[in-house]
Amino acid sequence: MVRKLVQVAQKVGVSEATVSRVLNGKPGVSDSTRQAVLTALDVLGYERPTQLRGVRARLVGLVLPELQNPIFPALAEVAGGALVQLGFTPVLCTRSAGGLTEAEYVTMLLDQQVSGVIFCGGLTEDESATLKERGVPVVMLNAAVDHGGLPQVSTDDVAAVQQAYAHLSSLGHTRIGLMVGPADHTPSHRKAAAFTTLAARSAAGKAAHPIGHAIFSFEGGQAVATELLTTGITALICGSDVLALGAIRAARRQGLTVPHDLSVVGYDDSAFMNYTDPPLTTLRQPIEAMSRAAVTLLANQINGTNPTPKELLHEPELVVRLSTAPASAR
Repeated sequence: MVRKLVQVAQKVGVSEATVSRVLNGKPGVSDSTRQAVLTALDVLGYERPTQLRGVRARLVGLVLPELQNPIFPALAEVAGGALVQLGFTPVLCTRSAGGLTEAEYVTMLLDQQVSGVIFCGGLTEDESATLKERGVPVVMLNAAVDHGGLPQVSTDDVAAVQQAYAHLSSLGHTRIGLMVGPADHTPSHRKAAAFTTLAARSAAGKAAHPIGHAIFSFEGGQAVATELLTTGITALICGSDVLALGAIRAARRQGLTVPHDLSVVGYDDSAFMNYTDPPLTTLRQPIEAMSRAAVTLLANQINGTNPTPKELLHEPELVVRLSTAPASAR
């Protein structure tokens, strides 16, 4: 019992005495704190006291496109914790080969009468219309497609490319490539558009600034980077850390070294990028701020406050490590 009190108190951020009051049905605890304690019991796997079993937990869906990319578990961890703090129970839904599709997850979540949904990926117009028709609040977090009218929280892709390009230019690179995800992937499209604008201003011209589109995987990055290296680039900006690691493998397969022959910049600053060989220069997404902003927007909707439909853009941070260096002639 003591261990339960300690764990629940730590999870919610309240005293053990407060948890005890909730579990024993005592007064003097706010409704939001009481709900947060009950939610923490559910999340930690503890059985509710008999007199509290009829109190329904408020469920919120967290729909992720995958778990292979470390950025998505990181977003889910922060968002899930913030939801618990507010008295919600997060329900993690991940699309996988042979598993449920996002459309099927939407149906399942509606059947569970969720209070709201945070999508870290795609959402079709039909799915969006169904959720709107049922009055379910939705927030898009780093959405793969543009959803006008829905609250969105994203990293500023234009600022990301500008920061990476300025860094490489300051090192003397003039032949800089860009490797991003599929052309219909909104963040990739934005990065490519910003990069094209920068290339048009460059004295080296667009020919020295090739763009490659890859599937978001190590192998996809390696394959497309192999093609881009034939253009003579000395630096490459990548749309994810996983793509960047694939690019480093491609360079080594061609007998090139990173960063002496090729400077590489990643995107995300996912776990362990400080321990790769070489440690990866990358653009850090503000995971904490973005996830909490998404939860706040959703909670406001649930509580009856209509959020602004405009997209909230968060500035990334360039983290310089050892995968970038001054340009050398190849």
